[in-house]
Amino acid sequence: MAGHGVHVIVAGNEKGGSGKSTTAFHLAIYLLYQGFRVASIDVDSRQQTLTHYVRNRRAWARDRGLALPHSTHFHLPVGRGDSLKENHRLEFDLFRQAVGEVEHDADFLIIDTPGFDTNLTRLAHSLADTLVTPINDSLIDLNVMAQIDPVTGEPREMSHYSRLVQRARAERLAIDGKTVDWVLVRNRISMLSSRNMRQVQNTLERISLRLGARVADGIADRVIFRSLFSSGMTVFDPLDEDMLGGLPSASHLSARQEYRGLVQALNLPTSQRASARLALRASTAPAEKRADRFLHMLKSET
Repeated sequence: MAGHGVHVIVAGNEKGGSGKSTTAFHLAIYLLYQGFRVASIDVDSRQQTLTHYVRNRRAWARDRGLALPHSTHFHLPVGRGDSLKENHRLEFDLFRQAVGEVEHDADFLIIDTPGFDTNLTRLAHSLADTLVTPINDSLIDLNVMAQIDPVTGEPREMSHYSRLVQRARAERLAIDGKTVDWVLVRNRISMLSSRNMRQVQNTLERISLRLGARVADGIADRVIFRSLFSSGMTVFDPLDEDMLGGLPSASHLSARQEYRGLVQALNLPTSQRASARLALRASTAPAEKRADRFLHMLKSET
């Protein structure tokens, strides 16, 4: 989609507590500080973690008179009517409306998905240009991607989520002939090398080869993210006492470097986005075209 409409980044994983929302929020703020126009959509109607991040940030900035960058944010509720078909239609319409509102204005659209399979989860994955899947650095958490042979360490059977992504990739390919760049992000990495850590890395690399995905290092398990969530701040914000409400620590600086490394590993089309601003936008929104095609797929399934 380079040069034509918004670049869609989806944070997805069917296991909670993997760092999806934290990663999505940090990516949004990083891109804002780079001068890009960023929109975000939270389709997790239960946890609403990304939406709470956004609200905390706006309240923190308002109460302290801070000039902070903010994304254009949307939160989409799940349809709760008696008809499953009508619920799907309502959810799709709300999602499409949000995408349509930002398609010509935003450079990047970041979508945070819930830790369970929903209509909107599948739709969001089918629209992704970049799919970021954070995975806790644990052999147990790798089960969200595949069943692992306990003797050989080889992936035996792909998980429900892996099959969901592969189906979404196939749908995306049918929609506009493009693929989804799927990046598996190792999160909560131990700062001490161990046999378990090496085993996780080797197993995840085997899984990525099987799935056609890439592996990137994410963020270590740091306490600072708990305090950052309550204020809506990120490691990309200026690390001073006025912004943070306290003095920054060495952990802040380390986490910033880790997130910068992750952004680089994602290979986002930042230079293409900057160049695209100088060109006229396409008359018809590509993301809406993809959504229209997916609506026909939904109709055929119901």
